[in-house]
Amino acid sequence: MQWWRGLGDVPGDWPDSVVTMGVFDGVHRGHRALVSLAVDRARVGHLPAVVVTFDPHPVAMLQPGSEPARLGSLEHRVQLLGESGVDAVCVLPFTAERAAQSAEDFVLEVLVDTLHAAVVMVGEGFRFGHRAGGDVALLAVMGRDYGFSASGAPLLAAADHPVSSTWIRERIAAGDVAAAADALARPHRVEGTVVRGDRRGRELGYPTANVAVDPGSAVPADGVYAGWLVVAGESLPAAISLGTNPTFGGGQRRVEAYALDRDDLDLYDARVAVDFAARLRDTEHFDSVDALIAQMAEDVAQARVVTANSAHP
Repeated sequence: MQWWRGLGDVPGDWPDSVVTMGVFDGVHRGHRALVSLAVDRARVGHLPAVVVTFDPHPVAMLQPGSEPARLGSLEHRVQLLGESGVDAVCVLPFTAERAAQSAEDFVLEVLVDTLHAAVVMVGEGFRFGHRAGGDVALLAVMGRDYGFSASGAPLLAAADHPVSSTWIRERIAAGDVAAAADALARPHRVEGTVVRGDRRGRELGYPTANVAVDPGSAVPADGVYAGWLVVAGESLPAAISLGTNPTFGGGQRRVEAYALDRDDLDLYDARVAVDFAARLRDTEHFDSVDALIAQMAEDVAQARVVTANSAHP
């Protein structure tokens, strides 16, 4: 798969293609369904399938300070889109100039002149261009003039809710990582760099990686979780604590992951990922260190069961 960081990276001889567009934050089941439709259509026509996505999130430019929490890094988004079978991902920087561009000019520059779209497939509610002036209807009209077809796919829905990035963020904020994982078709992931903490976990017999999570990430509610610590591509079953360590007087909110049965890891300054499988319990204040250690042993036992019985991609 090719990854283009802007239109300037697109080869000048790029052929006619099937294009789908969106932010695709989280690359959840709904996104995957849309991308799958585009890939299937591309294979039928013996054309390459291209995803156009945007970074940063358009809201970050249009309404600074009110952008939604991210469901994953850009790198992970591109990786997941690639795993969906597309031939190329084009990441368009969402700049002030892009925000001011008319929908018609966007179609001409991106779809017609650069990607040579033969087919354009988007979600039925997709909007683009200055003041969100472009939609599926405009794509269909312009397609007739410039030789591409356009269609809008309906929003994927579960039994009682739409499968959307907004709904997933709400579940993560509530600590319901299992529901989020079901909608994402994978565990929710946060990424960051391991930094030095108080080294209290090591003293208690459970050395943890203190992860400074990337700013703007969707971090679950405080609590203890089962999941995985992903280091250099290796997934290590883990017990994960989010909170302020109330037993020791509180402080800065932290994401700490203990890789089960591993006390040999030297991860300082390493970039890692933390994947969440299930919530085990709320954060608690314990009256003694012994009571905390006993609960940590129980947390580890539960995390072992959860991860042993959960598929991790």
